Amino acid sequence: MTTESHRASPVWGGWIAFAAIVMFVVGGVNAIQGLAAVLKDEVYLVTESGLLVTADFTVWGWTLLIWGVVMALAGAGLVSGHGWARWFAVAVVVLNLFAQFAWFPAYPLWSLVAIGLNVAVLYALTVRWEEAQAGLGA
Repeated sequence: MTTESHRASPVWGGWIAFAAIVMFVVGGVNAIQGLAAVLKDEVYLVTESGLLVTADFTVWGWTLLIWGVVMALAGAGLVSGHGWARWFAVAVVVLNLFAQFAWFPAYPLWSLVAIGLNVAVLYALTVRWEEAQAGLGA
């Protein structure tokens, strides 16, 4: 009877690739939303009572733009398979998940989609990391 503690699993490596791609996409959408807010405030026709967090849309736009870049960098780090990249990505995804609640009253559909994607990425990053790392060849 053989006892292998961790086998290379292409399935779990695929989950990490999925997480990285989702982080790229969500980061890109955040960056586009940020650019829209910076370039034309009128894109977001939301009353002050429509958001849980009220802020100048130019400031919010720059924040989203920078946050989108951070998310994309976290996704890029995941491809390396290093432990630090995993924890950085987990922190970024958790913060993004909570931030989506601020947009929920104004954009409920997008918020629900983003929250669902964030939960899927958290699952991918926290379940069987060692097997996923081996599947990535790290």
